[in-house]
Amino acid sequence: MIAVHYFANIRESLGIEHENIELPEAVDTVEKLIDHLVSQHGSQWGEVLNANPVMVAVNHEMSGRSAAVAAGDEIAFFPPVTGG
Repeated sequence: MIAVHYFANIRESLGIEHENIELPEAVDTVEKLIDHLVSQHGSQWGEVLNANPVMVAVNHEMSGRSAAVAAGDEIAFFPPVTGG
């Protein structure tokens, strides 16, 4: 099982803050996780999670879409942080 968290406007667009999902055996990267989430939840998820810029962290470390994911991981999707 993995924990997936959605923050800020991503959370608002998808209507969900977090979910725990069983990780299918074939899902071993962030990119494949996104594909799995889209197949489970619908095309709107693809529009949101594939939009630029969407940032991702795996186990609290900034990661790219090719980053490995495994059971027990925590994945977070969020927009870039701005300040001023």
